[in-house]
Amino acid sequence: MFGRRKRRVAYLLFALSMAVALPSARGQSDERSGKEVVDKVCIACHGTGANGAPKIGDNEAWANRASLGLSSLTLHALQGIRNMPAHGGDPALGDLEIARAVTYMVNQSGGSWIEPASANELAAELTGEQVVKAQCSKCHAEGIGGAPKIGDLPAWVQRLKLGIPYLLRSAIHGHGGMPPRGGLANLTDAEIRSAILYMFNPAGMPAKASSAAPPVRPDPNRKHVDGIEVYLGFMPAENIRALPEGSPERIMHGGVPQGPGYYHVNVSLYDAKSRAPINDAHIQMQFARPGLDSTSIKLQPMSIGVGGSYGNYVKPQPGTSYAITLNIHRPGASDSVEAKFQHAFE
Repeated sequence: MFGRRKRRVAYLLFALSMAVALPSARGQSDERSGKEVVDKVCIACHGTGANGAPKIGDNEAWANRASLGLSSLTLHALQGIRNMPAHGGDPALGDLEIARAVTYMVNQSGGSWIEPASANELAAELTGEQVVKAQCSKCHAEGIGGAPKIGDLPAWVQRLKLGIPYLLRSAIHGHGGMPPRGGLANLTDAEIRSAILYMFNPAGMPAKASSAAPPVRPDPNRKHVDGIEVYLGFMPAENIRALPEGSPERIMHGGVPQGPGYYHVNVSLYDAKSRAPINDAHIQMQFARPGLDSTSIKLQPMSIGVGGSYGNYVKPQPGTSYAITLNIHRPGASDSVEAKFQHAFE
């Protein structure tokens, strides 16, 4: 339970955990509570379970959906899913009101979420440094419980090689000894992402003396090319297929291919100086078995609310080493950047 002071901080930290703007046409006086929205709109289906809607109070049905998180459930309601129309059938509902309604129904069905605050109650989004100093440093400063230390580049590279989206999802849902959202349930997805990037390379962190720094083995999945940090990672498609139904990862790039042997390739790009994610790149990947065959694949931006990451699916031959060439072009740049990797599939 939050104490009085912590509860106030929590409300200031909380923002809708999705990158959408609050409708400017609706004032604070029009922003209804979750209960008000449910009683007026959602109850028509969710009160009785009509049309396959999870019934309010059905803990089991809502537990499965709550595992997707507020961002996914709110997005479903905004866009419409299965028999539910967009905005729950009421186009006048704002994003914040829908998120509140979702929270209310989850809480009436065994959940303990905090209802999103109104726009006027929210503080500006916290920086990665603020989040880390307030919460993450409790474990990551000293590496408690195996947590990668702040600024330990090799440790973070190993975790980032599959891409920010996977690491972000791990932080949101909890991993090992780390609770969901680092133990502060009201951190937004964007704030968690900023904290991850800060811990990877803290701005202004003093450099260690070279004599004290242990030798760093080159990471074959990381390249520094013409001012761009490039990270390459592969994940079996089965891991993505196993995510809960409705997870946005399952539908990106046209959905997970059917059949065994597929991998999801992820490429993450960052500006080498600022550590800012590069969101505007066009990436063509050459996926080749030297002397045998070669396939050209366009990598698409990831679609789960984080920047700097691109992906698609490949089906390599097991027990084979592939030569991978990434041709990276940014709008306005005169030349493309080329990054080459080798990757062996078991």
